[in-house]
Amino acid sequence: MSASIDACNGTHYDALEVRDRKARETALFAALPAQIAHAKAHAPYFGNLLAEFDAAAVSTRAALAALPITRKSDLPTLQKANLPFGGMTTIASGRLARLFFSPGPICDAEGHAADYWGAARALFAAGFRAGDIIHNSFSYHLTPAGSMFD
Repeated sequence: MSASIDACNGTHYDALEVRDRKARETALFAALPAQIAHAKAHAPYFGNLLAEFDAAAVSTRAALAALPITRKSDLPTLQKANLPFGGMTTIASGRLARLFFSPGPICDAEGHAADYWGAARALFAAGFRAGDIIHNSFSYHLTPAGSMFD
């Protein structure tokens, strides 16, 4: 078990899970401007989409709500026009851990970060623990879910 789990007496994945709602929101909005600035600078699609928005000003719910959205139904057209990810990634395809092609067709990127998909906390809450043996029956050629469980 990691130190973060031990700090919560093994009842929660980490201390982030039990932090106060206001502290969580404050931390998320504090990090959001840098995330938006990075996407604008390194992902051509978002650079274009968010060109008129000041990343530093996106630090409230209202400012976030004013940003344009991209719908999942838009992805096949965007990705076909700019293979493989429609200019939405900040990492070159050859530097990713995995590329997934799903029905639609939609291409998903997986980076090298530990718990890339952010599923570990939910799996912990569902009762999964290090050392457990599970039957992973996800279809790897259709979805990143198999990778999430791995």
